[in-house]
Amino acid sequence: MSVSRRHFLGKATALSVTGMAAGAGALSLLPASNSHAQAANGYEVLATPLNTADPDKVEVLEFFWFGCPHCFAFEPTINEYHKNKPDHVAFVREAPPLNPQWEQHSRIWYAARSLDIHEQIIEPVFDEIHKKKNRLRKPSDIGKFIASLDAGVDAKKFEKTMKSFAVDAGLRRSVQLAQQSGITGVPAILVNGKYRTSVSMAGGHKQVISVIERLVDLEKA
Repeated sequence: MSVSRRHFLGKATALSVTGMAAGAGALSLLPASNSHAQAANGYEVLATPLNTADPDKVEVLEFFWFGCPHCFAFEPTINEYHKNKPDHVAFVREAPPLNPQWEQHSRIWYAARSLDIHEQIIEPVFDEIHKKKNRLRKPSDIGKFIASLDAGVDAKKFEKTMKSFAVDAGLRRSVQLAQQSGITGVPAILVNGKYRTSVSMAGGHKQVISVIERLVDLEKA
């Protein structure tokens, strides 16, 4: 049964994600409007700018889902940007559970971030899901996998962190941020809380990086 994006986002911001109703596992939350599909410059301007964590830097925020094949395909490109970004850019990732089926994968990200091992686990998790076809749906399986990465966290500790208040709060905040950003699917990019772009909007992986760089330069200026 498909459920509207508004239903998902409203539920997630008001309640714990676990309480959300079941829904479809589509990567796009709603069909893109004509203005989204035909963004003249490869991006759109948010009606209401959002605050960023560090006002002294230009923030580039990627919304993603570990189970998304498009995010997996985009990962080498955005990771290269991350590694070579200018010093005045703050690169941030958010993994909002915009569908109940995404929840455990979102918990992986926010638990890893809470334990400060997120940079170590992102590539192995993507590979485990998409190359090895291990969907990592059960917390027990997730804990064992994270422990196998030798990131300094055992299975029980990771499982416990996935269920923590801090992770619950991170999930709710990420869904609220996705709602405020007006994204219609993942991967999606928000530049400095003002501009929304995506691979489809820009026309390709390299093209979206060009859009990001252009917007970063605009914000820096």
